[in-house]
Amino acid sequence: MSKVNEILEAVKGLTVLELAELVKAFEEEFGVTAAAPVAVAAAAPAATGGAAAAAEEKTEFDVILASAGDKKINVIKVVREITGLGLKEAKELVDGAPKPVKEKVGKEEAESIKAKLEEAGATVELK
Repeated sequence: MSKVNEILEAVKGLTVLELAELVKAFEEEFGVTAAAPVAVAAAAPAATGGAAAAAEEKTEFDVILASAGDKKINVIKVVREITGLGLKEAKELVDGAPKPVKEKVGKEEAESIKAKLEEAGATVELK
């Protein structure tokens, strides 16, 4: 068992890049694939410190129409302008709120869309 412990200690000291190279070498040497273990090994470091960093550096936002408010017609007009949808599709989106209006947009664009929709009387969330 001492060899196994030595190998484990050596693997613990590897960087993620070195670990990826090691896995690739194992796959080539023994003709196997380690897709699931690699995903688990890569997910473990991300879960510890990467999740907090990802939350701070969020670059893509979803603009969610929470409710149309009292001025539904104005909101439908703005939704059509933003999305390029037809009248029927824009009305269905507004009637079906809460629904995403635009997904995976930059922060500036998301803020702009939110301002336009709120000006028309809608309630909007950024996620």
